Amino acid sequence: MIYYFIGIKGTGMASLARLLNDFGLEVLGSDIEKHTFTQVGLEADGIQILPFDPENIKPEYTVVKGNAFDDDFPEVVAARKIGAEVLTYPQTVQKVIERYVGIGIAGAHGKTTTTAMMSHVLSSIEPTSYLVGDGVGKGIEDSKYFVFEADEYRRHFIDYKPNFAVVTNVDFDHPDYYQDENDVFSAFQEFTDNVKDTLFVYGDDPLASKLRAKHVVKFGIQQGNNNFFVQNVVKNDLFTEYDVWAPEQYVGHVKTQIAGDHGIIDSLAVFVTLYSVGFDPDQIALGIQTFAGAKRRFNIKNENGLTYIDDYAHHPNEISTTIQAARQKFPDKKLVAIFQPHTFSRVEAFGDEYAKSLSAADSVYLTPIFGSAREADGNASSDDIGKSIPNFQNIITEENARDVFEKHRDDVLIFMGAGDIEKYEALLVK
Repeated sequence: MIYYFIGIKGTGMASLARLLNDFGLEVLGSDIEKHTFTQVGLEADGIQILPFDPENIKPEYTVVKGNAFDDDFPEVVAARKIGAEVLTYPQTVQKVIERYVGIGIAGAHGKTTTTAMMSHVLSSIEPTSYLVGDGVGKGIEDSKYFVFEADEYRRHFIDYKPNFAVVTNVDFDHPDYYQDENDVFSAFQEFTDNVKDTLFVYGDDPLASKLRAKHVVKFGIQQGNNNFFVQNVVKNDLFTEYDVWAPEQYVGHVKTQIAGDHGIIDSLAVFVTLYSVGFDPDQIALGIQTFAGAKRRFNIKNENGLTYIDDYAHHPNEISTTIQAARQKFPDKKLVAIFQPHTFSRVEAFGDEYAKSLSAADSVYLTPIFGSAREADGNASSDDIGKSIPNFQNIITEENARDVFEKHRDDVLIFMGAGDIEKYEALLVK
């Protein structure tokens, strides 16, 4: 069978393509010709990437349609016209879930890091297949477990029927699709309705804690009504560590390289899930300690005497979390946020929240808005955010970027965004 991926460079699509390739299936696909970080892994695996063209499609292909593409996209139209099988991304993932004991990780924020960490830890204990939303996927035929990221956009994750699921939080995002937080919550409830065994949920989150399932286990930083909670938290510029407790019972000690409170939440989610499934707490803790992070999730780099952080943060809450983590890692440095707003609808919906979260940095630069494949233009602009930020410096462009980098040579630069923010990082490297 030959699988053809429309939008193969998408983070989830690239991961799934690599996973099916590991199964020995023939995989190829199409996308924009502009270089993306996900294509490095695809090319390393020998997976062919073509420019978009309806002529690419053959009747014998099973076509996997990326979430960003509607039924009127020319390659989709061509596939249906010649009788090729067309599957959505979620339908294809569900076919994989059915082969294994599935562990799905969902959440408005933190799901990629949690999925990557869960995959890393479980793989250190036994062979594991996994699908992470950072372009990484691994397929092992005889593995028992399949760890996968479950994305809530357009309710895509309601097709999944995992044995176990983790929800890190429920928050209003994707304003181009969801109406409000109640609409988002209803989607998450549809997802958790399909969990066959146990739902592990971050109990300190006011919305996530209300989710229902056949069996619910709550974890959190606070004791409250959580089944598992933390004590004796210690943070420094290298690690965050803490003790895990169930009521009246010490369970284990966790040490993570992931800074900030989200490092506690994500690692606690992994520890509690795998401990509850039946794995040894010391083995779990060792795996967590060796996990260095997911792609484009707080990746610290040094180039040309400059220290910078590459992060996927594109929601106000994610920006706050990233800046908080940077304060922990670099307590004696000034922090410079370089943020690329992602989609016009987000800026229109979260403009004030963006300004508030970015104000936690010592200096702030904004790039023009990245519109994405779904939104070519809109009424908002980056200036709408900048005018409400006291420490806003300027709109950064490819022309003035060098001057910005020189000005902040002794500071820590934090590049944030879900678009093509890497092009500014590439200028720093040059």
